Amino acid sequence: MRLKSTTRFGLYKDLLSSSNYFKLVCGAGNEDKNEVEFLTFVYTLAGCAGFDVSASPEIVDSAKKGINLAIEKSFELGIEIPFIPFITVSVGMPGDHHVRKAIITNDCVSCNLCIPTCPTDAIPDNLIITRELCIGCGNCEAVCPPAANAIKYEHNSKELLTILPKCVEAGAESIELHAGVPDDSSTVKEWKIVSESVPNGMISMCLDRKHLSNDMLIERIKIAQEIANDRLIIQADGIPMSGGVDDFNTTLQAVSITDFINKELKNKYPKFKKLPILISGGTNSFTGQLARQCKVKFNGITIGTHARKVISSFFSRPADFKKDKLLFAINNAKKLIDMNLYH
Repeated sequence: MRLKSTTRFGLYKDLLSSSNYFKLVCGAGNEDKNEVEFLTFVYTLAGCAGFDVSASPEIVDSAKKGINLAIEKSFELGIEIPFIPFITVSVGMPGDHHVRKAIITNDCVSCNLCIPTCPTDAIPDNLIITRELCIGCGNCEAVCPPAANAIKYEHNSKELLTILPKCVEAGAESIELHAGVPDDSSTVKEWKIVSESVPNGMISMCLDRKHLSNDMLIERIKIAQEIANDRLIIQADGIPMSGGVDDFNTTLQAVSITDFINKELKNKYPKFKKLPILISGGTNSFTGQLARQCKVKFNGITIGTHARKVISSFFSRPADFKKDKLLFAINNAKKLIDMNLYH
């Protein structure tokens, strides 16, 4: 990949304009330091452009540690890392599924159906959810017997004015606000805080259609652009956190919402022509292929569940990696990136 810009902001814009931006979602609610270090280590060596992590200075530090270890290891492996990946921290509005934590209440009947459905192994045999691992996906709630109704949620509250400067100081260069809620006024208030926290960096708004109508979605993007101008990225979330199955049908809605934004905004209004859109929400190894087959333009692809899954069997601390095991993990990650970004 040939890089033109010498500034970090310019590099980010170049990657987006050339549709070469692949972002790994470590999990907005994932506060497992070892896993974040492992994920960033492997995917940096595989050529990942960016990482999305929880809004915690400690987690940002873990991501940086994984990236730095990858750069050190690249010389031994003969792998060229052309640039340091970007670290994005995710925050969310109350009610957005990305920033909630599940709780198993006393109504639990100990059927244990929730244990195997958890993608992050956050539910142990004692049925006390490990908060640091929970990403609020809702799988446990979906299988909980209706008679028990034992799964509740609490908002993973972040005081933006306090936490975001600390994350930026720790090394985050971009911030993403998960704003798939109908409350415009509160969203605008938090979006302004996000914008002011990185005045010289890209900022992303993640939107889906669970609570927003099509018209509301377009209006939300217009409002976001008025504040962020050319720093705005829209992460179009098909069905949030639904990438557990690797097929065309799973990723259909992710491509669909991107197509809708292209047709109803980018193709209609000249000022939005260059708006970068990242496909997410049900993304997998088929996302890029489906988008190209449907002639749906995109600037990058964001993958969480499936990207973590393809290397989960290799999970260990980077320092403990055997060379052959590491190369298998890197190859799996690189294959996923290449299948999505390149023909």
